[in-house]
Amino acid sequence: MKRLLASSIFILLVVQYITVLAQDIVNSRQREIVITHVNVIPMDKEQVLQDQTVVVKDGKIISVSKQAKYSKGALIINAPGKYLIPGLAEMHAHVPPIDDIEPMKEVLALFAANGITTIRGMLGHPKHLELRSKIQQGEILGPHLYTTGPSFNGMSVTSPEAGAEMVRKQKAAGYDYLKLHPGLTRAKFDAIAATAKEVGIPFVGHVSFGVGVWHAIDAGYSSIDHLDGFIEGIVPGIETMNEQQTGLFGMYVASQADTARIPALTKALHDKHIWVVPTQSLAERWFAPNFTPDVFLTEPETKYMKAETVNQWAETKKNLLNNPQYNTAMAENFIRLRRKLIASCLQAGVGLLLGCDAPQVFNVPGFSTHNELQFMVRSGLTPYQALQAGTVNVARYLNKPDAGIIKAGAIADLVLIDGNPLNDISQTKKIEGVMLDGKWLSKEYIADSLQKLVK
Repeated sequence: MKRLLASSIFILLVVQYITVLAQDIVNSRQREIVITHVNVIPMDKEQVLQDQTVVVKDGKIISVSKQAKYSKGALIINAPGKYLIPGLAEMHAHVPPIDDIEPMKEVLALFAANGITTIRGMLGHPKHLELRSKIQQGEILGPHLYTTGPSFNGMSVTSPEAGAEMVRKQKAAGYDYLKLHPGLTRAKFDAIAATAKEVGIPFVGHVSFGVGVWHAIDAGYSSIDHLDGFIEGIVPGIETMNEQQTGLFGMYVASQADTARIPALTKALHDKHIWVVPTQSLAERWFAPNFTPDVFLTEPETKYMKAETVNQWAETKKNLLNNPQYNTAMAENFIRLRRKLIASCLQAGVGLLLGCDAPQVFNVPGFSTHNELQFMVRSGLTPYQALQAGTVNVARYLNKPDAGIIKAGAIADLVLIDGNPLNDISQTKKIEGVMLDGKWLSKEYIADSLQKLVK
């Protein structure tokens, strides 16, 4: 009886030990990590490599093969029937622009839990430079961070000369990009763009109404986000209108757009090597009439946002629906035109990047990036093309040939999912584990970390 009791206690202790391990991060720099019997979507071309063994050591993928050698002490993740994709990127993210790093870590945790292993912060703050450094040094767990500086807009840029000086200061501070917001005059914009080229820092984001998309293209944006200015750029007589008439992203004049002008627009984007971050999830959830605050409240990710934030988003939506210029037919036409523009960009060879503007109206960090994938597919992309926007396209944009792909020598940013996303893009939401810079976050660890973020 004593022997049976001792055996039972031993088994219980082993089970508890395994549970603790499952909720801990395993770093490939200390212990080899091996994923066995997994179906790999390498993203070098549209294919599935079935029943593979992926070996990770020191933050890098060592091998992808049917049979592999690895150390006896390796962590083995047996994944028959599961699929492995590269980590996803969110190229229009927002990290709180404040002096306190702790709330920033919560946002990073939401991204990481959803397999977002790279983010580009689009409203910079001096503290983000410290955050980026702490992530790089391993002091904070989070996606690889690229950050813009504080916003260039009609209020922050008081003159062309002030704009040029802001560019120099942000370059010297070490930001990766300049973030352009609405409200810039042509003179202010030209000074910013010229100085940015002079000192060698790319500018990204919005296109001010006073600048216009055609001039923006000529100036050489690194990426234009939200399809900002696209609709206004194909509306005849736009020069006789003011910004209030056209609405946000040209929503109120979409019915006047001349779609025959789209090929010229997309050709110009392609020829100038300008990338596009559509943020279609923002448009579909904020502007479409069928997505209401009540629908958002039924979504499980709502619980990770503060009640005041959810209420603010609901009020924003209600204010839009109550605007006299807004009506269902207009909004639906606007959404259709945006989808057409996204598909036309793809057909013209314009580089598309995955991004959804979270946290923003009805877009919860991490979760909304997967929604964006679905909206890109609804816009005419295949699931593989949508995945490209968040993996290999981003690697090409960032000039990182060892990222966004699953092959020997690549950075170990990986997402283990339940089903094949090439057949059903929504499978990317069914996450079984995440590898972030060679660190394994198990399904149990992810569930535990998310539980701590419930508001």
